[in-house]
Amino acid sequence: MLLRIFLFACSLFTTSVWAAEATPIAQLEAFLKSTTTLTADFKQVTLSEQGNPTESSFGVFYLQRPGKFHWQYQKPFQQKVIANGGKVWFYDADLEQVTIKKLNKSVGSTPALLLSGDISLKDNFTLEEQGKEEGMVWVRLLPKQAENGFKYVMIGLNQGGLAGMEMSDNFGQLTRIYFSNVKNNVPIPANTFKFEAPSGVDVFTEE
Repeated sequence: MLLRIFLFACSLFTTSVWAAEATPIAQLEAFLKSTTTLTADFKQVTLSEQGNPTESSFGVFYLQRPGKFHWQYQKPFQQKVIANGGKVWFYDADLEQVTIKKLNKSVGSTPALLLSGDISLKDNFTLEEQGKEEGMVWVRLLPKQAENGFKYVMIGLNQGGLAGMEMSDNFGQLTRIYFSNVKNNVPIPANTFKFEAPSGVDVFTEE
């Protein structure tokens, strides 16, 4: 679901020695501080309460800090979520529908909006190290504000770089994302973060 997606940025390419010695929280803070742009392929998996996969989707992601990102779902459906200039566009090609929200009103439901900006993680989240699973070390982020639309976000790191994410929302849905072909601090064309509604689609604006 479009409002239940989330993403963090990737760090500088750090040495294996540093990544092995630094705590997961220190790795997370370092790559967020060092990243200005990021591109990656992703696989998003929705999990049942028993932890079994129920739905998978695939796509690409672009990030430019502060405040710009572009999620593009390619399979099995085509959707886009684009943030730029204080607004977020949610486009569903199958429904022929676009919803436009103010950035600050979408933050609670879309952690990517929080993490694409210049904010203090420790001011907004309680950070907890979660150990190692699936070849990644995990950090759990618990939102300090009750109005956020999710229970927690977990970030999976591999040798100081982004490898996975997991989110549990307030509706009981669990989503995990696996990243590949991650590239950080590479040029991204400016039009990647621009959106024009295709002719004939319904456009809804939420103030």
